Amino acid sequence: MEQTNKPKPGAGRWKLLTIMAVCASPLIFSYLTYYVIKPTGRTNYGALIDPRQHPMPNLAATTLDGKPAGLEAYKGKWILLKVGPGQCDDACRKQLFAMRQLRLMQGKEMERIERVWLITDATPLDTVLMREYDGTRMLRVAQAPLTRWLPVEPGDDASTHLYMIDPLGNLMMRFPKDADPAKVKNDIGKLLKASAIG
Repeated sequence: MEQTNKPKPGAGRWKLLTIMAVCASPLIFSYLTYYVIKPTGRTNYGALIDPRQHPMPNLAATTLDGKPAGLEAYKGKWILLKVGPGQCDDACRKQLFAMRQLRLMQGKEMERIERVWLITDATPLDTVLMREYDGTRMLRVAQAPLTRWLPVEPGDDASTHLYMIDPLGNLMMRFPKDADPAKVKNDIGKLLKASAIG
């Protein structure tokens, strides 16, 4: 009598389940890694900001000669932002210098970044300072909407931080007071590399 090789009952089902388990394992592993075995190290230096809680407001800004202007004009580019009074002390000058250098350090990607200083009063700017930081967009704006918009640590002031706005106009990162330029440079480099926009 001739024997036929009949598959064992349920063998096809086990093969199918094995294939499904192999295909699903990377997804399961990544889920476990992120939600169960939480990553311990921070990959960014600056504090991430939820853009849904801090949409770009209408700041009613003006240029230095009083013409209406706004941050909306720079949408499509990354904006490195500082705020503060027109009387620019040493800390202010240090921030302006850092902004210029951080942009230059991005090499061929630097054209994707705009530097903006929102000036919170009517103090006339030093002409030497303006020439020194030519290329930094300088706009006047009231302090009140900035206070509502820009998040700070308790007891801190927005003028001590640099902020990053993405090309869609979303406030998305705040760098610490007296930030380490090398670490800020790395954060900006990662943002530019990860983003196809701006």
